[in-house]
Amino acid sequence: MKRFGRGITIVALGLAVAACTGKGPSRFGAVLPLSGAAEVYGKSIRQGIELAYEQVQADPEAPKVELQVVDSQSDPPTAHDRLDRVYADGALAAIGGVTSAEALAMVEVADSRRRILLSPSASLPQLSGISENFFRVYPSDFSEGTVMSRYAFDELKVRTGVILAKEETYAKGIQTVFAEEFQRRGGKILETIEFPAGTTDFAALADRVVTLKPDFVYLAAYADEIARLVAQLHAHQFNGLILTTSSFAAAETIASVRDKGEGIYFTQTSFTTQGKDLAPNVRAFVDSFKARWGRDPDIYAAHGFDAFMILVEAVRQGGDSTSSFWKGMRNIHEYPGVTGALQFDDRGDVQKFPHVYTVTDGRAVDVEEQKKQRIEAAREEMRRLEEELRRLKNQGN
Repeated sequence: MKRFGRGITIVALGLAVAACTGKGPSRFGAVLPLSGAAEVYGKSIRQGIELAYEQVQADPEAPKVELQVVDSQSDPPTAHDRLDRVYADGALAAIGGVTSAEALAMVEVADSRRRILLSPSASLPQLSGISENFFRVYPSDFSEGTVMSRYAFDELKVRTGVILAKEETYAKGIQTVFAEEFQRRGGKILETIEFPAGTTDFAALADRVVTLKPDFVYLAAYADEIARLVAQLHAHQFNGLILTTSSFAAAETIASVRDKGEGIYFTQTSFTTQGKDLAPNVRAFVDSFKARWGRDPDIYAAHGFDAFMILVEAVRQGGDSTSSFWKGMRNIHEYPGVTGALQFDDRGDVQKFPHVYTVTDGRAVDVEEQKKQRIEAAREEMRRLEEELRRLKNQGN
């Protein structure tokens, strides 16, 4: 067991902490994949949560809180059991369900314990309205798949594609949304190739894509599989576009593919660490995260940070009894999160819309912001040329 700051308890394998008694601090839990297939997301989310916790602890006007973090091992049944233990240890609410499969397993526990479960990243459309106790700060795959398919057809002008999808709950949901919208607009999916968990022969999958000669391939999987598929597509000299999901958006994943990631398109909620127009709260978050962890935050760290701050805000809005806390969650309106203004609809979904990003010089760039920058650069070049013409004209006179 490790202790950080003023009482933060990080429990690697789900060991209990002493139960609170009386009117002590509000206790929150976080059940995250700190090992296993989804650890790249869980570790980043954990860093965001820990930073938020430390800031709340340092704020004398903030509610007093405690935090217990446990490892789900990227396994839905383990996530189910460890969430139950966290609630039994006195947690008022928990952050969890990093993957959609884990979230589905954990909702049952939240209902049986009548406690709040707040997901930082699960996006399966079927989670909408699944329980009055389930909320999420990440939008549904319905939005993400739709936005990417429209961008592919309308802006990238591609007409044929192949889908490579893992046989997994999340991947099946988002690839279905993408394919239906793309074909509704007049595009054609030449083939949908699903591969089971544990697949190692990604070369054969890439070879099949190249054989079909599509304009693009859409990758619906998790970070490690996406990185391996990207490497094999490059090795097989695939010359189409690579499109994928927010599963690719983890900073560690983008860094791992190096130059092979250049030009990949993916979707995520609007979040950037660059630019002079960052909102003050976003700038403060980026600076403090970098000072604490030595790197810029990615979208998962940002959602972990927002998730913890939302739980604290619910205590402010309602109270720390089970019923008043639930009302506090429902009372949240336009909370200024670092990933945008946050509030929940009657299904527990956050009101956010994803953007399309591309990898440029090794970092994620919003394509709309990129377009604006190019337009401004062109205007600046035009102004420079006009000034140069005036100078030459004056010299001639």
